[in-house]
Amino acid sequence: MTLLLKTAALSVDFDPDKHDLKAHGALALMVQPVLKMMNQRLCEEKPALVRETDIVASTWLPPIPSGPFRRLLLNEAKIAIGRPIPQTVSIEVTRQCGARCDHCLIREGEGELSSEQIKSVIDQALDLGACIITFTEGDPLLREDIIDLIRHVDPERAVVNLFTPGLDLTKERAEELKKAGLYNLIIGVYSTVPEEHDRVRGLEGAHQRAVEAIKTALSAGLMVTMAAHVKSGDVDRIPDLYQFAAELGVQELSIWEGMPRNPEEQITQIEREKIIDLYRKINSTPGGPRLFANTYFEGQMMGCMAGRRWLHVAVDGSVRACPYLKESFGNVLDCPIKEIWKAIRRSKEFEGFVSGCPAQNLYLQDLQPR
Repeated sequence: MTLLLKTAALSVDFDPDKHDLKAHGALALMVQPVLKMMNQRLCEEKPALVRETDIVASTWLPPIPSGPFRRLLLNEAKIAIGRPIPQTVSIEVTRQCGARCDHCLIREGEGELSSEQIKSVIDQALDLGACIITFTEGDPLLREDIIDLIRHVDPERAVVNLFTPGLDLTKERAEELKKAGLYNLIIGVYSTVPEEHDRVRGLEGAHQRAVEAIKTALSAGLMVTMAAHVKSGDVDRIPDLYQFAAELGVQELSIWEGMPRNPEEQITQIEREKIIDLYRKINSTPGGPRLFANTYFEGQMMGCMAGRRWLHVAVDGSVRACPYLKESFGNVLDCPIKEIWKAIRRSKEFEGFVSGCPAQNLYLQDLQPR
């Protein structure tokens, strides 16, 4: 039995052999629902990775046991008593990118946060309770200081994820990322057909370079998630993407519902049920990568995370509840993140359990004729 957390009001034990979490103390009943959920996942689903010292249930969660996972448990106790914490803070660190994706939200415009400004964001996020820091947009690997930024995140407090289109990952850079303490490298692959992926990226040869980046990262000992966004009509391609991910040897395939550009692109309820069926079938079958699907994670399991457990810092310093909701509640250049988080919570826009995606609904509303 491993002691994960011990405070005056709450202690949590983990049995690595049984994959079982147990809580004790005054707050035990408050966190029991989330522990029950985690235990069910650990019992019924294969993990992304099992190592000698820990278990990675999903590449989107800190390993068990670890300092960041202890913080996640403590945060869940606070959330249970009505004190929401931004568990995940995503930060757009650059506009630079070799791809020209149509769906990119930041390729137009100028400027980005300085190294010291991003470090301040990281420090403030950690002080708020964040246990997952994600560097994103456009290609973080093009920032000269990205290794320094990864190192700046205290590994006892948070894990670091990094999104990249995987256009220019060298063996040397992969080894630097590993040494700096990167937890998970997320590389987008939108199709098993190179031409289709290249079309999304707006760059010929992007698919081949992404595949090479995955192989290079895995060879360097990095944990890798292959990620794809799907819209209506794409769901039947997920098994092919999964088979491709299995052949490459990544730890997890991550499927996200894309933002629809018209009503026909919005995922239907039947398609969502298909995704959830795939999620259950794949994750209950031994071998191969784990499948993450935000249709399940934010749909049935945790509900929408925006403004509840997630906070997003845009490339210009403005802060939103998630990357896809346009409303800004402040800017890190003018206001502490703690105060911006309070403003998000005071707005009352992010209350209760929401199984749908508010951003998708807003996108579709914006498309309606005025």
